[in-house]
Amino acid sequence: MRAQDIETLVSVGRPTLAADATFAIFATSRPDIAANRAVGQLWRAELPAGTLTRMTRGVSDSSPQLSPDDASVAFLRADTNGKPQIYIVAANGGEPVQTSDAPLGVSSFRWSPAGDSIAFVARVADPGRYGDIEGLDASAEAPRHITGIRWHANGLGYTGDRPAHVFVVDAPNLDAEPFYEAAPAVVDAHSPAPERRVLQSMPRQLTFGPASHSAVVFSEDGSEILTIPDVAEHIRRDLRSRLIAVAVDGTGEREIVSAEARLSIQEVAIAHDGNIALLAHELANSDVDFVAPMVGLWVLEAGAPRRLTDKTLDLGEVGSHITSLDDGFLVQDRTHGRLRLVKISTTGDAEEVLGGNVEVTAHAAAAQTMVAAVQGQDSYGELIVIDGGGVRTLTSFGDAAAATGIVTPRELTVEGRDGYPVHGWVATPAGDGPFPVVLQIHGGPYASYGIHLFDETQVLVDAGYAVVYSNPRGSAGYGREHGLSIRGQMGTVDFADVIDFLDAAIAADSRLESDRVGVMGGSYGGYLTAWIIAHDHRFAAAIVERGFLDPVSFQGTSDIGTFFGDEYVGVDGAAVARQSPMAVVAQVSTPTLVVHSELDFRCPLEQATRYFSALKRNGVDAEMLIFPGEDHELTRAGQPRHRVQRFDAVLEWWARFLPVR
Repeated sequence: MRAQDIETLVSVGRPTLAADATFAIFATSRPDIAANRAVGQLWRAELPAGTLTRMTRGVSDSSPQLSPDDASVAFLRADTNGKPQIYIVAANGGEPVQTSDAPLGVSSFRWSPAGDSIAFVARVADPGRYGDIEGLDASAEAPRHITGIRWHANGLGYTGDRPAHVFVVDAPNLDAEPFYEAAPAVVDAHSPAPERRVLQSMPRQLTFGPASHSAVVFSEDGSEILTIPDVAEHIRRDLRSRLIAVAVDGTGEREIVSAEARLSIQEVAIAHDGNIALLAHELANSDVDFVAPMVGLWVLEAGAPRRLTDKTLDLGEVGSHITSLDDGFLVQDRTHGRLRLVKISTTGDAEEVLGGNVEVTAHAAAAQTMVAAVQGQDSYGELIVIDGGGVRTLTSFGDAAAATGIVTPRELTVEGRDGYPVHGWVATPAGDGPFPVVLQIHGGPYASYGIHLFDETQVLVDAGYAVVYSNPRGSAGYGREHGLSIRGQMGTVDFADVIDFLDAAIAADSRLESDRVGVMGGSYGGYLTAWIIAHDHRFAAAIVERGFLDPVSFQGTSDIGTFFGDEYVGVDGAAVARQSPMAVVAQVSTPTLVVHSELDFRCPLEQATRYFSALKRNGVDAEMLIFPGEDHELTRAGQPRHRVQRFDAVLEWWARFLPVR
């Protein structure tokens, strides 16, 4: 796979399934270099045959949801200003009808049980901001008065002056006469200007004030909308969630789950029996106890949350959500680089529905049929169906990527220096070698490498490098203790694990050159790369990307700085310094490329510039690459041209300091 082949990486979004399981609708997305953006449309799959039809032809249509009667589909599409709006189209195709006109776009939505309305979340700008006044440039806006400890978010920017609120809008009549633009005309000076209408029905705002809302879900009877409010704290961070119900008729709200329940809620769903189900984790030891959280499935019984799953399952992140069944729920459990589909009964029993070498990224179910979006070793996204006929793959989106040349990594578990097992993979080019080696380190740290097709690895292998990557202690998918083991001890056992895995991988394959090795990583991987080159000088060169490099300045600059560093490296000055790459930067002699994004608010740009400046001051052969307009998600969701340019820079750096013979 070459850098330009990222265009073949087709992902499959969360599907929606008809009640009788006769068809499913889903969205695809892929990077397009010429368009310099992600592109994709909605598809309809007839079941059980699996016949596919492209339903829409928008630039980037996403997030389809079938109406309760399965007659129409609501989805998100960018309007003329590039903002995502709700559109609705007949389930058998046709011209979509715009249903929202939020100036800053819609982030999420949900049908009412009767199918006569849709609730959605949209940000509402303070007066005079974000184009609210025509001709008022952003640089001329009034100053922002910030009183809380949170004011920005990665991928968004300032948040306090545009809280996310809940709206409800009537579903449009798809057979109604469309609106037509009024032609220019001479009118009486006292006559009103012709009204320009886009929507059949105007949305009603249901929430107000500084709190931002998420997770809109209608109650079983449709009279209320469940949502999670979030207010910026004044003194210290609090990750405890509240769940409230807002009356659709605008008469008020009530609290369903209070902060005293000590849950951080990620997902809300209504079970078939009308109960409320949650994906959440406990904040047992403090209000910011988020390290290795082991997210579980909960149900509300008599107003109190009860955990259904035990802490051997990890249902967090990576697109995890709930599908309600007649007799339980479907969820995704991440384990050892896989994401398996698991059915949880109402009594808490767990049964694997789909496992093996897949990562299940989304799912839906109806009428004893399940559909799931999955990733595999040779595909970035496919839709599969699970029914009485077994498991069948309905799509072949991965064929284009496979045609570029894909290497299947070899899985390996090694024994570390203290006897601890370290799990990971080695990907090598075809042939007898010898191959220079690149050690890759993932972000997180509570995240993991998996078995899905990974462009970062494949591009390096295509260029002639063997790639070694693992899930050291601190990673997700190996139990809570594995994830907790580096809390207050970053740069210790995690450092040992990646180095021990590297040494074992090289020793197991004579084609790998032990004396020609490079190291690279992003986010936490950038942290550990910077830490490694300060303590191990075997590496020919290093690439430090979007790194967590100075815990001290991170506290006042990152959008998660109010709690992330405190929980991982602590607050004691000596302890922080003991785990800080900036504190040991003078020990670095390895040639280092520092890569960062201009609008990265997760690991802010100052982390990179200060680290780079220190390297230069110390005489290290260092260079820096800064991407304009990008945030922390550059390598995953950045502009395709920037992603290709980054690959070009990475390969040029390795060709210079770690050339393939």
